[in-house]
Amino acid sequence: MRTRNLGQSGIEASVVGLGTWAMGGWMWGGTDESASIDAIHAAIDAGVNLIDTAPIYGFGTSESIVGRAIHQRRDEVVLATKCSMLCDPSLGEFIFKSSAIGPDPDGLISIHICLEPDSIRREVEGSLKRLQTDYIDLYQTHWQTETTPIADAMGALMELKQQGKIRAVGVCNASDEQLEQYRKAGTLDADQEKYSMLDRGFDDARLPYCRQHNVAVLAYSPLVLGLLTGKIGVDRKFNVGDLRLTHPRFTKDNLQRIAAMLERFRPIAEEHQITLAQLAIAWTVHQPGLTHALCGARNQQQSIENAAAGDVELSAEELAAMDRAIAEYAASGGE
Repeated sequence: MRTRNLGQSGIEASVVGLGTWAMGGWMWGGTDESASIDAIHAAIDAGVNLIDTAPIYGFGTSESIVGRAIHQRRDEVVLATKCSMLCDPSLGEFIFKSSAIGPDPDGLISIHICLEPDSIRREVEGSLKRLQTDYIDLYQTHWQTETTPIADAMGALMELKQQGKIRAVGVCNASDEQLEQYRKAGTLDADQEKYSMLDRGFDDARLPYCRQHNVAVLAYSPLVLGLLTGKIGVDRKFNVGDLRLTHPRFTKDNLQRIAAMLERFRPIAEEHQITLAQLAIAWTVHQPGLTHALCGARNQQQSIENAAAGDVELSAEELAAMDRAIAEYAASGGE
């Protein structure tokens, strides 16, 4: 497994990381703790050391599962988690209502974004407890808000770093201006954003910016909620609480467009003796400035398959052929 630096931190993280949103169950139709722990162990055994989680994933469930899984293997893991997305209606900026299974305007759970320094300090303590560790390798602000100056939030994060509770600081879902404010207020090592061959809004400015300033870029949802694996047919049914049930990219028409695009990729995958999912992951980490791809897995086989993509080398010709197919998919009305 290839590794790359997390910014200026000196931390070497596998180019393929394990994303654990689905393991929390929230917005994914439930979870299986035993299968999730097996998936984490399989990922580590296959060379993945970067594991990314968050308190909001299942309202602590994902962090707790990760904590139990890595408790005896902490030194093998680059552990990333987040702060700012809360279920406390007294803090920060209201975002939406949710039930225990997913966003719901009639739900009893009030989701807020808060970057107040005291809130960040409380959040890190909760994460440390659930993760059964005394330090977090990469601590990221999950979502951004205007209710707290970024300089104040970054000040709290730098204090936590000085205290040894975190080793590196990252942001997620940030605008260009917010990213620059974080950089001016402290040492920023990573930027985590939604990025895939269908989500390329950061190609022109963000990726070059991060390369220039030595900020790692972590792609979340590089397989687009499983859409690019080639395993979701046009008749696939999703459980209640699974966000894909009503997602526009999972309509029958769009699934047909995706199938046509993936068919264009198949000769390349066959040449490398890899799956379409592995090809999509490999394409992601070949993009200039994109350093790591966070891929979800809910069982051992998915973890092993994702990890193997970290060793795939694609030629310039192969990447260009894929880009042509991606452009034609978008031109056909693809979501």
